[in-house]
Amino acid sequence: MSGPGGGTAPSEVSAPDWPRRAAPAAPTSAELDARVTECRACPRLVEWREKVAREKRAAFRDWEYWGRPVPGLGPPDARLLVVGLAPAAHGGNRTGRIFTGDRSGDVLFAAMHAVGLANQPIAVHRDDGLRLIGTRITAPVKCAPPENKPTPAERDTCRPWLDAEIELLRPTLRAVLVLGGFGWQALLPVLADHGWTIPRPRPRFGHGAHVELASVRPASTVHLFGSYHVSQQNTFTGRLTPAMLEEVLAAAARAAGLSVNSHPV
Repeated sequence: MSGPGGGTAPSEVSAPDWPRRAAPAAPTSAELDARVTECRACPRLVEWREKVAREKRAAFRDWEYWGRPVPGLGPPDARLLVVGLAPAAHGGNRTGRIFTGDRSGDVLFAAMHAVGLANQPIAVHRDDGLRLIGTRITAPVKCAPPENKPTPAERDTCRPWLDAEIELLRPTLRAVLVLGGFGWQALLPVLADHGWTIPRPRPRFGHGAHVELASVRPASTVHLFGSYHVSQQNTFTGRLTPAMLEEVLAAAARAAGLSVNSHPV
C-alpha cells in the first residue's frame, strides 16, 4: 500500500529547518498533513524508517511499507486531541496511519469505540473505514524512531508540526488526553506558547491526571488529562487495562463536550 508522493524539492525537505518553515504556512489540517509526510529533517529517523520499510517484518513481507512521517488522524474541528509518542516501526510506519496495524492501536481504538469516539473498534490499514468522532490523534514525533526512543533534538525538530496542529485546532479544542510521560513533557511547552497557562509547579504526569488550563488568548479553557501509554509493556502487564483507558477517555470526552456511550459497545 502506498501513499501520495511529495512535491517539494528533496533539498528543502531534508533541511533541519524544514518543519519550522513549512508548518506555520499550512492553512488547513489537510495541507499540514501533506507537508508532514514529505519531511526528511532528521537523518537518523529517515534512515531507520526507510531501513524498516525495506527489510520488513516477515509477517508483513507482502506489504509496501509507508516508510515516511505519519500525520495526525481525525477531523480538523476536533474538540478532543489524543497525543501519543511516535509511530510504531511496523504499525504506523507500515500502514501510514497513526496507531494503525499494531497492538497499541488495537487497544486504543477498541477503547475509543467503546466510549463512542470511533465508528469501529479495529484499525488495520488506511482504507478500512475507520472514522474518529470529534477526536484527533497525533504524536510529538512523526517518524518511527529506533527502539521507540526519539532524541530530545528530534523531538524539538519535529515540534513545529505539533505547534501548527494545535493552532489549527485552537478554535474548537476543549480537551487533550496525553498517552505517556514523553508526550506530556513535549506538549506542555507547546500549550504554553499557544496561550494556555501552565500552573507552577508544572503538573506532573500520571494516569488519570487532570488539569484545567486557562487561556490568556481568546479561547476556551482546555482540560488536560494523562493516561499511561497503550504500549504492550503497559497493556500486557496489566498496568493499563481496557477499563482504565475507557474511563479516562470518557472523562476527557465529557470535558470536551462530546457524547459518551453509557455502556461499552
